[in-house]
Amino acid sequence: MSGEHVSSRKWSRRTLGGAALAAAGTAGLTAAGMSATGQRRAHAEPAGASLHGRLYELRSGRHSAVVAGVAATLLSWRVDGTEMLLTHAADELGEGWQGKTLLPWANRIDQGRYEFGGEQLQVPINEPERESALHGLMGFTEWTPVEHRRDRVVLEHVLHPHYGYPFQLAFRIEFALGDDGIRSTLSARNIGKADAPFATANHTYLAAGTGSIDDIVFELPASTYYLTNDRLIPTGTAPVEGGEFDYRAARPIGATVMDTAFTDLARDAEGIATIRFGRSDGSRVELWVDRTHGYLQVYTDDSPEADRPARSGITVEPMTCAPNAFVTGDGLIVLRPGEVHEGSWGYRLT
Repeated sequence: MSGEHVSSRKWSRRTLGGAALAAAGTAGLTAAGMSATGQRRAHAEPAGASLHGRLYELRSGRHSAVVAGVAATLLSWRVDGTEMLLTHAADELGEGWQGKTLLPWANRIDQGRYEFGGEQLQVPINEPERESALHGLMGFTEWTPVEHRRDRVVLEHVLHPHYGYPFQLAFRIEFALGDDGIRSTLSARNIGKADAPFATANHTYLAAGTGSIDDIVFELPASTYYLTNDRLIPTGTAPVEGGEFDYRAARPIGATVMDTAFTDLARDAEGIATIRFGRSDGSRVELWVDRTHGYLQVYTDDSPEADRPARSGITVEPMTCAPNAFVTGDGLIVLRPGEVHEGSWGYRLT
Protein backbone atom coordinates (compact mmCIF):
# COMPACT_ATOMS: atom_id res chain seq x y z
CA MET A 1 0.00 0.00 0.00
CA SER A 2 1.56 3.24 -1.13
CA GLY A 3 1.88 6.18 1.22
CA GLU A 4 0.52 8.32 -1.61
CA HIS A 5 -2.90 6.83 -0.97
CA VAL A 6 -3.06 6.99 2.83
CA SER A 7 -2.40 9.71 5.34
CA SER A 8 -2.62 9.84 9.11
CA ARG A 9 -4.08 13.35 9.26
CA LYS A 10 -6.98 13.99 11.61
CA TRP A 11 -10.39 13.48 10.06
CA SER A 12 -13.32 15.19 11.76
CA ARG A 13 -17.04 15.07 11.11
CA ARG A 14 -19.16 18.20 11.31
CA THR A 15 -22.87 17.73 10.98
CA LEU A 16 -25.07 20.68 10.20
CA GLY A 17 -28.82 20.25 10.06
CA GLY A 18 -30.73 20.10 6.78
CA ALA A 19 -29.23 22.77 4.55
CA ALA A 20 -31.48 24.76 2.25
CA LEU A 21 -31.68 23.12 -1.12
CA ALA A 22 -32.43 24.15 -4.63
CA ALA A 23 -35.65 23.37 -6.44
CA ALA A 24 -35.89 20.29 -8.63
CA GLY A 25 -34.38 20.49 -12.09
CA THR A 26 -31.13 22.18 -13.00
CA ALA A 27 -32.86 25.08 -14.74
CA GLY A 28 -35.09 25.94 -11.79
CA LEU A 29 -32.52 25.96 -9.00
CA THR A 30 -32.86 28.85 -6.57
CA ALA A 31 -30.76 30.38 -3.84
CA ALA A 32 -33.41 29.81 -1.16
CA GLY A 33 -31.89 29.78 2.30
CA MET A 34 -28.68 31.58 1.24
CA SER A 35 -27.34 34.01 3.82
CA ALA A 36 -25.69 37.30 3.00
CA THR A 37 -22.29 35.63 3.43
CA GLY A 38 -23.15 32.97 0.87
CA GLN A 39 -23.53 30.09 3.33
CA ARG A 40 -26.73 28.06 3.48
CA ARG A 41 -28.73 28.51 6.67
CA ALA A 42 -28.68 25.29 8.65
CA HIS A 43 -32.32 25.61 9.70
CA ALA A 44 -33.82 26.17 6.24
CA GLU A 45 -35.97 23.47 4.69
CA PRO A 46 -35.51 22.06 1.18
CA ALA A 47 -37.16 24.13 -1.52
CA GLY A 48 -37.64 20.96 -3.54
CA ALA A 49 -36.46 17.44 -4.16
CA SER A 50 -35.56 15.41 -7.21
CA LEU A 51 -35.05 11.83 -8.31
CA HIS A 52 -31.42 12.43 -7.38
CA GLY A 53 -32.19 13.70 -3.90
CA ARG A 54 -31.24 17.12 -2.65
CA LEU A 55 -29.68 19.52 -5.13
CA TYR A 56 -26.87 21.96 -4.39
CA GLU A 57 -26.22 24.87 -6.74
CA LEU A 58 -22.71 26.36 -6.91
CA ARG A 59 -21.55 29.59 -8.58
CA SER A 60 -18.20 31.28 -9.13
CA GLY A 61 -17.53 33.82 -11.88
CA ARG A 62 -18.30 32.27 -15.28
CA HIS A 63 -18.90 28.86 -13.74
CA SER A 64 -21.95 27.23 -12.20
CA ALA A 65 -22.59 23.65 -11.14
CA VAL A 66 -25.23 21.42 -9.63
CA VAL A 67 -24.34 18.58 -7.29
CA ALA A 68 -26.98 16.00 -6.37
CA GLY A 69 -26.97 14.27 -3.01
CA VAL A 70 -27.62 10.78 -4.38
CA ALA A 71 -24.23 9.21 -5.14
CA ALA A 72 -22.57 12.63 -4.71
CA THR A 73 -23.32 13.27 -8.37
CA LEU A 74 -21.91 16.08 -10.49
CA LEU A 75 -25.12 16.74 -12.38
CA SER A 76 -24.17 19.94 -14.20
CA TRP A 77 -21.18 22.15 -14.96
CA ARG A 78 -21.92 25.27 -17.00
CA VAL A 79 -19.58 27.95 -18.34
CA ASP A 80 -21.23 31.23 -19.34
CA GLY A 81 -24.52 29.34 -19.29
CA THR A 82 -23.37 26.56 -21.65
CA GLU A 83 -23.64 23.01 -20.32
CA MET A 84 -20.28 21.25 -20.57
CA LEU A 85 -21.45 17.82 -19.43
CA LEU A 86 -23.47 15.11 -21.11
CA THR A 87 -26.12 14.89 -18.44
CA HIS A 88 -29.86 14.95 -17.86
CA ALA A 89 -32.47 16.91 -15.93
CA ALA A 90 -32.78 16.39 -12.20
CA ASP A 91 -36.32 15.01 -12.65
CA GLU A 92 -35.02 12.25 -14.97
CA LEU A 93 -33.31 9.09 -13.76
CA GLY A 94 -30.83 9.15 -16.63
CA GLU A 95 -28.65 6.16 -17.37
CA GLY A 96 -27.88 5.20 -13.82
CA TRP A 97 -24.21 6.24 -13.51
CA GLN A 98 -23.71 9.64 -15.17
CA GLY A 99 -21.76 11.96 -12.88
CA LYS A 100 -21.78 9.59 -9.90
CA THR A 101 -19.07 8.99 -7.32
CA LEU A 102 -18.38 5.25 -7.26
CA LEU A 103 -17.61 3.53 -3.94
CA PRO A 104 -16.25 1.37 -2.32
CA TRP A 105 -14.97 -0.13 -5.54
CA ALA A 106 -14.68 1.14 -9.10
CA ASN A 107 -15.55 -0.63 -12.33
CA ARG A 108 -16.16 -4.41 -12.04
CA ILE A 109 -15.61 -7.34 -9.73
CA ASP A 110 -15.70 -10.50 -11.85
CA GLN A 111 -18.72 -12.57 -10.78
CA GLY A 112 -18.86 -10.45 -7.61
CA ARG A 113 -16.40 -12.79 -5.85
CA TYR A 114 -13.12 -11.87 -4.22
CA GLU A 115 -10.84 -12.99 -1.39
CA PHE A 116 -9.70 -10.68 1.36
CA GLY A 117 -8.16 -11.39 4.75
CA GLY A 118 -8.38 -15.12 4.13
CA GLU A 119 -12.15 -14.98 3.52
CA GLN A 120 -14.09 -15.68 0.34
CA LEU A 121 -16.58 -12.85 -0.15
CA GLN A 122 -19.53 -12.38 -2.52
CA VAL A 123 -21.20 -9.06 -3.35
CA PRO A 124 -24.39 -8.72 -5.40
CA ILE A 125 -24.16 -8.96 -9.17
CA ASN A 126 -25.87 -5.91 -10.69
CA GLU A 127 -24.63 -6.37 -14.26
CA PRO A 128 -25.99 -9.86 -15.00
CA GLU A 129 -25.22 -9.76 -18.72
CA ARG A 130 -21.52 -9.60 -17.81
CA GLU A 131 -21.75 -11.55 -14.53
CA SER A 132 -20.18 -8.63 -12.70
CA ALA A 133 -20.63 -6.47 -9.64
CA LEU A 134 -20.46 -2.99 -11.13
CA HIS A 135 -19.50 0.36 -9.58
CA GLY A 136 -19.76 -0.40 -5.87
CA LEU A 137 -22.56 -0.15 -3.33
CA MET A 138 -23.44 3.56 -3.18
CA GLY A 139 -24.82 4.38 -6.62
CA PHE A 140 -28.30 5.15 -5.24
CA THR A 141 -27.44 6.32 -1.71
CA GLU A 142 -28.01 9.91 -0.62
CA TRP A 143 -25.18 11.70 1.18
CA THR A 144 -25.70 14.08 4.13
CA PRO A 145 -24.93 17.80 3.69
CA VAL A 146 -22.26 19.24 5.98
CA GLU A 147 -21.68 22.65 4.42
CA HIS A 148 -23.06 24.54 1.43
CA ARG A 149 -21.60 27.87 0.42
CA ARG A 150 -21.99 29.79 -2.80
CA ASP A 151 -19.01 28.10 -4.45
CA ARG A 152 -18.67 24.77 -2.62
CA VAL A 153 -20.58 21.92 -1.03
CA VAL A 154 -19.38 19.26 1.40
CA LEU A 155 -21.26 15.97 1.83
CA GLU A 156 -20.68 12.93 4.05
CA HIS A 157 -21.80 9.32 4.29
CA VAL A 158 -20.95 6.36 6.51
CA LEU A 159 -20.97 3.02 4.72
CA HIS A 160 -21.92 0.32 7.21
CA PRO A 161 -20.97 -3.34 6.70
CA HIS A 162 -22.79 -5.21 3.94
CA TYR A 163 -23.01 -8.87 3.05
CA GLY A 164 -19.90 -9.42 0.97
CA TYR A 165 -18.35 -6.15 2.14
CA PRO A 166 -18.08 -6.46 5.96
CA PHE A 167 -16.17 -3.20 6.42
CA GLN A 168 -17.05 0.25 7.71
CA LEU A 169 -15.85 3.42 5.97
CA ALA A 170 -16.69 7.09 6.47
CA PHE A 171 -16.63 9.31 3.39
CA ARG A 172 -16.45 13.06 2.91
CA ILE A 173 -16.54 14.76 -0.50
CA GLU A 174 -16.18 18.39 -1.51
CA PHE A 175 -17.10 19.92 -4.84
CA ALA A 176 -15.69 23.44 -5.24
CA LEU A 177 -15.78 25.96 -8.08
CA GLY A 178 -12.83 28.22 -8.85
CA ASP A 179 -11.82 30.70 -11.52
CA ASP A 180 -11.09 27.98 -14.08
CA GLY A 181 -13.42 25.09 -13.26
CA ILE A 182 -14.52 22.53 -10.70
CA ARG A 183 -12.59 20.32 -8.27
CA SER A 184 -13.70 17.20 -6.40
CA THR A 185 -11.85 16.01 -3.29
CA LEU A 186 -12.81 12.74 -1.60
CA SER A 187 -11.66 11.48 1.79
CA ALA A 188 -12.27 7.92 2.97
CA ARG A 189 -11.52 6.80 6.52
CA ASN A 190 -11.61 3.25 7.84
CA ILE A 191 -13.67 3.52 11.03
CA GLY A 192 -13.89 -0.24 11.45
CA LYS A 193 -11.65 -2.65 13.36
CA ALA A 194 -10.23 -4.56 10.40
CA ASP A 195 -8.28 -3.73 7.25
CA ALA A 196 -10.61 -2.75 4.39
CA PRO A 197 -10.18 -2.98 0.60
CA PHE A 198 -11.13 0.26 -1.12
CA ALA A 199 -11.28 1.99 -4.49
CA THR A 200 -13.15 4.90 -6.03
CA ALA A 201 -13.90 6.54 -9.37
CA ASN A 202 -16.16 9.17 -10.90
CA HIS A 203 -18.39 8.62 -13.94
CA THR A 204 -18.90 12.15 -15.34
CA TYR A 205 -19.33 12.54 -19.12
CA LEU A 206 -18.07 15.53 -21.07
CA ALA A 207 -20.46 16.60 -23.84
CA ALA A 208 -19.23 16.62 -27.44
CA GLY A 209 -20.14 20.30 -27.81
CA THR A 210 -21.55 20.13 -31.31
CA GLY A 211 -21.88 17.02 -33.44
CA SER A 212 -20.24 13.89 -32.05
CA ILE A 213 -17.06 13.14 -30.15
CA ASP A 214 -15.45 12.01 -33.42
CA ASP A 215 -14.37 15.62 -33.94
CA ILE A 216 -12.85 16.10 -30.48
CA VAL A 217 -9.08 16.54 -30.53
CA PHE A 218 -8.10 14.20 -27.70
CA GLU A 219 -4.91 13.92 -25.68
CA LEU A 220 -4.60 11.00 -23.25
CA PRO A 221 -1.23 10.75 -21.44
CA ALA A 222 -1.35 6.95 -20.97
CA SER A 223 1.21 4.49 -22.33
CA THR A 224 -0.55 1.23 -21.39
CA TYR A 225 -4.06 -0.12 -21.91
CA TYR A 226 -5.89 -3.20 -20.66
CA LEU A 227 -6.85 -6.10 -22.86
CA THR A 228 -10.19 -7.61 -21.87
CA ASN A 229 -12.48 -10.53 -22.54
CA ASP A 230 -16.00 -10.05 -23.89
CA ARG A 231 -17.21 -9.22 -20.35
CA LEU A 232 -14.71 -6.34 -20.05
CA ILE A 233 -12.64 -8.18 -17.45
CA PRO A 234 -8.90 -7.55 -17.95
CA THR A 235 -6.82 -10.40 -19.34
CA GLY A 236 -3.54 -8.49 -19.65
CA THR A 237 -2.01 -5.20 -20.74
CA ALA A 238 -0.42 -3.85 -23.91
CA PRO A 239 1.47 -0.69 -24.92
CA VAL A 240 -0.52 1.96 -26.75
CA GLU A 241 2.46 2.93 -28.90
CA GLY A 242 1.57 3.06 -32.55
CA GLY A 243 -1.91 1.62 -32.06
CA GLU A 244 -5.48 2.87 -32.23
CA PHE A 245 -5.41 3.86 -28.54
CA ASP A 246 -2.26 5.97 -28.77
CA TYR A 247 -3.47 9.48 -27.96
CA ARG A 248 -0.32 10.65 -26.20
CA ALA A 249 -0.05 13.26 -28.93
CA ALA A 250 -3.30 15.14 -29.47
CA ARG A 251 -5.37 13.97 -32.46
CA PRO A 252 -9.08 13.62 -33.33
CA ILE A 253 -10.88 10.71 -31.69
CA GLY A 254 -12.29 9.78 -35.09
CA ALA A 255 -14.20 6.49 -35.25
CA THR A 256 -12.21 4.80 -32.46
CA VAL A 257 -14.44 2.85 -30.07
CA MET A 258 -13.33 2.62 -26.45
CA ASP A 259 -14.64 1.04 -23.31
CA THR A 260 -11.06 0.68 -22.22
CA ALA A 261 -8.93 1.14 -19.13
CA PHE A 262 -5.55 2.87 -19.29
CA THR A 263 -2.60 3.26 -16.91
CA ASP A 264 1.03 4.39 -16.75
CA LEU A 265 0.08 8.05 -16.91
CA ALA A 266 2.57 10.79 -17.72
CA ARG A 267 2.58 13.44 -14.97
CA ASP A 268 4.01 16.87 -14.31
CA ALA A 269 6.37 17.75 -11.48
CA GLU A 270 3.45 17.99 -9.05
CA GLY A 271 2.16 14.54 -9.95
CA ILE A 272 -0.80 15.76 -12.04
CA ALA A 273 -1.86 13.90 -15.18
CA THR A 274 -3.89 15.99 -17.65
CA ILE A 275 -6.35 14.77 -20.29
CA ARG A 276 -7.20 17.36 -22.95
CA PHE A 277 -10.29 17.80 -25.12
CA GLY A 278 -10.47 20.25 -28.01
CA ARG A 279 -14.18 20.41 -28.85
CA SER A 280 -15.61 21.38 -32.22
CA ASP A 281 -17.32 24.43 -30.67
CA GLY A 282 -13.85 25.85 -30.04
CA SER A 283 -13.76 25.24 -26.28
CA ARG A 284 -10.77 23.52 -24.73
CA VAL A 285 -11.33 21.48 -21.60
CA GLU A 286 -8.88 19.65 -19.37
CA LEU A 287 -9.53 16.84 -16.91
CA TRP A 288 -6.76 16.61 -14.33
CA VAL A 289 -6.14 13.84 -11.81
CA ASP A 290 -3.74 13.63 -8.90
CA ARG A 291 -1.35 10.78 -8.04
CA THR A 292 -4.00 8.76 -6.24
CA HIS A 293 -5.76 8.24 -9.58
CA GLY A 294 -3.45 5.92 -11.46
CA TYR A 295 -6.02 4.56 -13.91
CA LEU A 296 -8.55 5.95 -16.40
CA GLN A 297 -11.55 4.23 -17.96
CA VAL A 298 -12.50 5.76 -21.31
CA TYR A 299 -15.95 5.12 -22.78
CA THR A 300 -17.00 6.66 -26.10
CA ASP A 301 -20.76 6.44 -25.48
CA ASP A 302 -21.38 4.03 -28.37
CA SER A 303 -24.46 2.33 -26.87
CA PRO A 304 -26.40 4.96 -24.92
CA GLU A 305 -29.37 3.69 -22.96
CA ALA A 306 -31.08 7.07 -23.29
CA ASP A 307 -32.86 8.35 -26.40
CA ARG A 308 -29.97 10.32 -27.89
CA PRO A 309 -27.46 9.86 -30.70
CA ALA A 310 -24.49 7.63 -29.94
CA ARG A 311 -21.16 9.32 -29.23
CA SER A 312 -22.75 12.49 -27.89
CA GLY A 313 -20.19 12.59 -25.10
CA ILE A 314 -17.19 10.84 -23.62
CA THR A 315 -16.37 9.76 -20.11
CA VAL A 316 -12.82 9.52 -18.88
CA GLU A 317 -13.26 8.10 -15.38
CA PRO A 318 -10.56 8.95 -12.82
CA MET A 319 -9.98 5.61 -11.03
CA THR A 320 -7.76 4.65 -8.12
CA CYS A 321 -7.54 1.04 -9.33
CA ALA A 322 -7.76 -1.15 -12.40
CA PRO A 323 -10.96 -3.00 -13.32
CA ASN A 324 -11.36 -6.18 -11.24
CA ALA A 325 -8.85 -4.90 -8.68
CA PHE A 326 -10.66 -6.59 -5.79
CA VAL A 327 -9.68 -9.88 -7.44
CA THR A 328 -6.25 -9.03 -8.88
CA GLY A 329 -5.03 -6.41 -6.40
CA ASP A 330 -4.01 -4.11 -9.29
CA GLY A 331 -4.15 -0.66 -7.71
CA LEU A 332 -6.23 -1.81 -4.76
CA ILE A 333 -5.97 0.41 -1.68
CA VAL A 334 -6.04 -1.30 1.71
CA LEU A 335 -7.02 1.01 4.54
CA ARG A 336 -5.96 -0.03 8.02
CA PRO A 337 -8.22 0.96 10.93
CA GLY A 338 -8.07 4.72 11.35
CA GLU A 339 -6.22 5.34 8.08
CA VAL A 340 -7.38 7.88 5.52
CA HIS A 341 -7.27 8.07 1.73
CA GLU A 342 -7.65 11.45 0.06
CA GLY A 343 -7.62 12.23 -3.64
CA SER A 344 -8.66 14.98 -6.05
CA TRP A 345 -9.57 15.49 -9.69
CA GLY A 346 -11.25 18.24 -11.63
CA TYR A 347 -12.35 19.82 -14.90
CA ARG A 348 -11.08 23.19 -16.08
CA LEU A 349 -11.54 25.41 -19.11
CA THR A 350 -8.33 26.59 -20.75
